[in-house]
Amino acid sequence: MQPFRMSALELLGAYRRRALSPVEAMASVIERVEAFEPHIHATWLYAPERALKEARASEARWAKGEPIGPLDGVPVTVKDNIATRGDPTPVGTAASDLTPAKADAPPAARLREAGAIIFTKTTMPDYGMLSSGLSSHHALARNPWKLDRNPGGSSAGAGAAAAALYGPLHLGTDIGGSVRLPAGWCGILGLKPSAGRIPIDPPYIGRVAGPMTRDAADAALMMATLSLADVRDYTSLRYEALDWKIGPEPLKGLRVGLMIEAGCGARPTPEVSAAVQRAARDFEAAGAHVEPLAPFLTQDMLDGLDHFWRTRALIDLRALSPGKRAAVLPFIRDWAESADGFSGERVFRGYSQIPAMRKAAVEATVNFDFVLSPTAPMTAFPAEWASPSCDPLNPFPHIGFTVAFNMSEQPAASVNCGYDNEGLPIGLQIVGRRFDDVGVLRTARAFEAMRAGEARPWPEPPGA
Repeated sequence: MQPFRMSALELLGAYRRRALSPVEAMASVIERVEAFEPHIHATWLYAPERALKEARASEARWAKGEPIGPLDGVPVTVKDNIATRGDPTPVGTAASDLTPAKADAPPAARLREAGAIIFTKTTMPDYGMLSSGLSSHHALARNPWKLDRNPGGSSAGAGAAAAALYGPLHLGTDIGGSVRLPAGWCGILGLKPSAGRIPIDPPYIGRVAGPMTRDAADAALMMATLSLADVRDYTSLRYEALDWKIGPEPLKGLRVGLMIEAGCGARPTPEVSAAVQRAARDFEAAGAHVEPLAPFLTQDMLDGLDHFWRTRALIDLRALSPGKRAAVLPFIRDWAESADGFSGERVFRGYSQIPAMRKAAVEATVNFDFVLSPTAPMTAFPAEWASPSCDPLNPFPHIGFTVAFNMSEQPAASVNCGYDNEGLPIGLQIVGRRFDDVGVLRTARAFEAMRAGEARPWPEPPGA
């Protein structure tokens, strides 16, 4: 098997047996990137020479039987907005001043300490506030499954890179669906962990970092490293040495909620609905008790959060010089500037929808071990669109299934559950109770095992 196709666990096993070296693995990934990248634009600050130098150092450590950590020599990508020492952090926008970061953010620091080779950053839209690969700073990211489609966002490049087989491990961030949505649209596994499980800097309401991989076992491998403590995140959970070596979760006897309607936003397409309902039948066949879960998100909740986010974005825009402000993606400018004139009461009421959303999510799901839903109501949309709605005054109808679980701080994963009639992936969201990150990944692993014979081959570069 070509090394770029191997999982992280397979690579590490091969290093251990001396069947493969980190240099061979990194060279294989570089070859894959250079074949696919002109078509999908998933990377930024791509550094193959530095990566090969780090791979040679890793190779020497493995030759002595002295790897420095559990990810030594494994290629990994990190999203633009996760600071890496010595690199700018433009957060997807041409308005950034590109000042180099003085230190790695916590997730990047943990990956380096574990020996992972960060060989590139991945692209994202302006300020991470679009579910799209459209950016004023980066080239337009495209979906490897169909190049005229969007990978989603805001972890756009990470989702595209994972599906294009740019190595096994990718790191994104999620504040309303930004790991799970591109994971669903790109046919990969994406985990939004419990809030605070992975220390992050700067922390913010609903914001988490999360692994984006081709399977649940590699996501669990990443979590064992990413969840280590870091004092810079004053909101993080107390570190627990959880058992991240996952096997399939026995599904027999589990009580599972099935949510096909979110309560507001876009309704699932017939193909998405059918794929998720088929997944629920698979759970039933494995012995789970599946029951309907009534929708709980309201338009007032979604609008209130939107208005709060618009106001925050407007404050950020007003801090920029006129020239920098003009450089921001027009969709984002129009969205933020629509908050001009919002009263304090309106903004406060919008902010108050966050605890309302959290309360509703917890109350709706408390009696279930896990909840199943679509990740997104539709499959991948046209590449050039800023969002599935293309409307800055109605920007979030596609996050109805994902956003509430950011605010409730519950772990949620997206795993592929089928394809539409164009061959585009469909994501199944698996939500757990807060702190049960391991259970969510074990359940995702069980579903992967049930569907093992149905996965389609990963996309190949044009002309391959």
